[in-house]
Amino acid sequence: MKILVIDDDPSVRKFIATTLKKENYTVIEAENGQEGVQKLLDEKDIAIIITDLIMPEKEGIETIMEVRKMNPSIKIMAISGGGKVGPENFLLLADAVGANATLRKPFSGQELLMSLRLME
Repeated sequence: MKILVIDDDPSVRKFIATTLKKENYTVIEAENGQEGVQKLLDEKDIAIIITDLIMPEKEGIETIMEVRKMNPSIKIMAISGGGKVGPENFLLLADAVGANATLRKPFSGQELLMSLRLME
């Protein structure tokens, strides 16, 4: 299964990618929503998107809304540490615009995989 990971923090992206690759997932990475949407257009068989919510260029809420228009059936997990206001507001908003699951940063590899398995 192919998963697109969108996060502007290289260490978070690497942690998620490494965790998923150990479980034999194919991982595509993007630094922001704009790059993520382009990768989704380039790679036709992406099954799941894991996206951060607060990023430069195109943030996660915008990305989720755009992906929903392009491909309503794709599974989306929103992740956030929330910045100054805390992650709850952003995660609730992500849920409202179409995320299938939300996960609050920081999270463990086990929490990530558990959330992912619930979406499959």
